[in-house]
Amino acid sequence: MFVAVDLDDASRALVGSEQRRALTHVREKASLRPVDPRQVHVTLAFLGDVRSPLSERVTEAMASPVAGIAPFRLRIGGLGVFPPRGAPRVLWLGLQAGAREMIALQSAVARRLGALGIVLEDRAFHPHVTIARWRDARPSDRSMVGDDGALGAAAEMTVDCVTLFESRLSSEGASHFPLAHAHLSPNP
Repeated sequence: MFVAVDLDDASRALVGSEQRRALTHVREKASLRPVDPRQVHVTLAFLGDVRSPLSERVTEAMASPVAGIAPFRLRIGGLGVFPPRGAPRVLWLGLQAGAREMIALQSAVARRLGALGIVLEDRAFHPHVTIARWRDARPSDRSMVGDDGALGAAAEMTVDCVTLFESRLSSEGASHFPLAHAHLSPNP
């Protein structure tokens, strides 16, 4: 299970176009595996394998509004890689607007999950949209991304809810299925 901001169809299409452009530039010299554009999102919390009865409690918790956080605009654009040093593993698009709000939203989701006893990774949250992963990378692959971090916006949308997803693996890759939606509500 994981909690994420799902992209709307228009943003998903624009991110897919930016992904194709970026992979054309980078892929010739690197072993990148693209993420299916229909599956792109901004992950807020990765829960891992959650079994019953906790899975039902998580689904119920993620079906109630996120109070105190109003809907906000999100602008996606600019390439980057994770980790920050060494061989890259992830090629991503960052946020050019809405990062502060996304960080507050992630914090609210983490508190909600923490109240259920779920412990999340203890590292700084960096909101992004993963567009590809390296199978085999070397530190020199980082230079193939170039200066694309300064590119214009790839997509823009309003964030008004978060979604709890179940991820199912198959030989074709992962498929994500929505289980619950928590709408943003400016009123506490």
